[in-house]
Amino acid sequence: MPLTLSQLNIYPVKSAAGLSLSQATVEARGLQFDRRWMVADLQGKFMTQRKFPRLALMQVAIEEDELRLEAPDRPALRLPLVPAHLDHIEVEVWGDLTQAVSLGAEAQQWVSDFLQVPCQLVYMPDTAQRPTAHGKLGEDKLVSFADAYPFLLISEASLAHLNDRLEAPVPMNRFRPNLVVSGCEAHAEDSWAQIRVGEIVFELPKGCDRCSIPGVDQATGIQHKEPLKTLATYRRWDSAIWFGQNLLQQNLGQLQVGDRIEVLARK
Repeated sequence: MPLTLSQLNIYPVKSAAGLSLSQATVEARGLQFDRRWMVADLQGKFMTQRKFPRLALMQVAIEEDELRLEAPDRPALRLPLVPAHLDHIEVEVWGDLTQAVSLGAEAQQWVSDFLQVPCQLVYMPDTAQRPTAHGKLGEDKLVSFADAYPFLLISEASLAHLNDRLEAPVPMNRFRPNLVVSGCEAHAEDSWAQIRVGEIVFELPKGCDRCSIPGVDQATGIQHKEPLKTLATYRRWDSAIWFGQNLLQQNLGQLQVGDRIEVLARK
C-alpha cells in the first residue's frame, strides 16, 4: 500500500476544535488559517487545553470572509478573517513575545463568558515575526501561534498500535495532527528525515514530545489519564513522551488528501 496523505487538519484558534479539509494551502507559517487566532489572558499570555480543557468545545468554521465561533449555551461569534481595525498588542507563547491584534470588546466578552475567566481573543497579522523552535533547520522559518513548529504528522498505524494497548480506543483528534499518513508501519515516521507530500517537501527536525492535551476528550472537554498513561509505558525517553513528528516546509504550494508521499531521506 503506497504512502498516502489520509487526513489534512487545521486548528484556526489555538487549542479549540479543528477542521478537517480535503485540500489546503501551505504558506510561510504553515497551513492557511492554522492557529492564526488564540485565546490569551489579559496580560497577553497564551491559554490552552492544558489548563482550560473546555477550549475543546469551541467549534470553529471559516465561511467566505468570516471566522465563526460556536460554544455550548453561547450565541455564535462572527469575526472578519482579517481585522479591519488593528489594535496591536504583544502576546506570549512559550516565552516567545510576538505581535498580535486584539479583536475587541465583543470577542473578549464572548471568550471570557465561555471560559469563565477574564481573557481575550487575538489574531496574528502578517507583519508578526515569530520564528520556529531553535535549530538550524528552522532558522529562516516562521510559525503562527502553534507551540513550536508549523506542522505535526502522525501515521494511522502509530495510533492503531496505541489503540491495541488501550481498553478504550482514542481517536486521532486527541493528538491534533495537521497531516495523517496511511500506508506505513507504526512509528515509521520516526525514521524519516525528509519527505515529499504531493508537491511539498518537508524536513522532520524532531519528534513531538507530548503535553497533557492528548488526555482531553475533544468531544467533552474532560481530562483523562489515558492515553498518556499507556503511551508512557513504551514511548517515554529523555524525560518525555513522544508521539508524532514535527515538520518544516521547504516550499509553498498545495496539499490534498490522497497525495502520495515519498521518503526522500532517513535519519
